[in-house]
Amino acid sequence: MELEQEKGYDTPMENTATPMQASGDAVLFSIDDGIATIVLNRPERRNALSIAANERLYEIWDQLDADPSIHVAILTSTDCGTFCAGMDLREAAEMREKTGKDILQLLRDPMYQRMRMVRVPIIAAMTGHFTAGGMVLSLNCDLRIGLAGTSGGITETKVGRGSPWAVPMLWMMAQPVLMEMVLTGDMMPIERLHALGFVNHVENTPDKVRERARFLAGRIRDNAPLSVRAGKQALNAAMALGSVAGFARAQEIFAPVYASQDAQEGPRAFAEKRKPVWKGQ
Repeated sequence: MELEQEKGYDTPMENTATPMQASGDAVLFSIDDGIATIVLNRPERRNALSIAANERLYEIWDQLDADPSIHVAILTSTDCGTFCAGMDLREAAEMREKTGKDILQLLRDPMYQRMRMVRVPIIAAMTGHFTAGGMVLSLNCDLRIGLAGTSGGITETKVGRGSPWAVPMLWMMAQPVLMEMVLTGDMMPIERLHALGFVNHVENTPDKVRERARFLAGRIRDNAPLSVRAGKQALNAAMALGSVAGFARAQEIFAPVYASQDAQEGPRAFAEKRKPVWKGQ
């Protein structure tokens, strides 16, 4: 089904677009109608994550939390056949030679834990293959759209590195499958990752991947912001705490939502047969 047929909603928000940065930047960032777009922009290096790219992403996670006009974010990359090839191994070798330190020691957030705490949902629009650090970015997003014919993998065993960041994937797919990925380092077709439930949608072209991501972002943006943020926070908390403790924590997280003005606005708008006007309070 075409996305235009699925929409069933308008997007009347005021255009508050901010431009992308210069094309030479390692990461591009823009905001348009409440949707932030983050673009990995190193196509000549298969969008590998340099130190500069990592630092810029860390700054962007803070910006997503600080800007109340942002309701959802899309993480994608400049088209080159690869969404993200992981850490820039060439730079890693150079920095080891120059400083005597492993590249992870030079990063503020080497395991992308800050990304997992971002308040707004993040959608991965993966327009190519993704591996190692690319898989880290993918799993730390909340929704994932992949490109048909591509693959994803946890390839650290092939280069003598490690993948402790893969542990949250135990709550996203079957343990034997994840064990195979971690131990063999082999790539897995996006179609199988979709069948396993790790990927939400698979599209046939990079433009369709981005279109699907934008469609989902618009749906999320137009919902009650407090409910969206609490939903993300509650499900992530339950992954860490388990069913009983997670349910108890979810009730705590949602308590302010039920007490909000938006909780009254939603039923009122339904009764009056109009669109709700969310205030986020």
